[in-house]
Amino acid sequence: MARINLLLSKDDLPADQHAELDAILDVLHHVAGPFAVLLHSPGLAEKVMRAGAQVRLGSTLTKAERELAILSVAREKDGPFEWAAHVGLARDAGVSEAAITAIRDRADTDHLVDDERRVVDFVRELLRTNRVADDRFAALVAARSDRWLVELTATVGQYQYIAAVNNVFEVDLPDGAEVLPVG
Repeated sequence: MARINLLLSKDDLPADQHAELDAILDVLHHVAGPFAVLLHSPGLAEKVMRAGAQVRLGSTLTKAERELAILSVAREKDGPFEWAAHVGLARDAGVSEAAITAIRDRADTDHLVDDERRVVDFVRELLRTNRVADDRFAALVAARSDRWLVELTATVGQYQYIAAVNNVFEVDLPDGAEVLPVG
């Protein structure tokens, strides 16, 4: 049970926040998870949604790269809601079951294809050390581009923010969700 009343509809909000809810619905088509929490702070949910939309829709990352990054953040931040929301999307985007298992189990990534390993290892290093070594940085820029690395880093930042909101307020998983082992 969530630790806070989730704001899911106009009935839950004052009239001056209806436009914010409409903006979220226009992009996401529903209100759930962190947005149902963030609506407690007028204006915040819409701003977070817009940043997330840029990360998802305006990025040069492939869907598979984005979903790898999101699952990696979910694992590193023990974020069961984001895991449940994205593990199916990752599979649909072509992320290998080997990568999903390695992320979930915090296992070695040496057996993954280069594109998957690079993303997972980058996220792990960034979130475990709050830095990325020069050699990893240079290899990623050489393999992709400055823009790609900026967008990967922004994706990590966006989803660790979302994981924090979901974890603090213990947002419930959808029924039938694939559960991330935490603890």
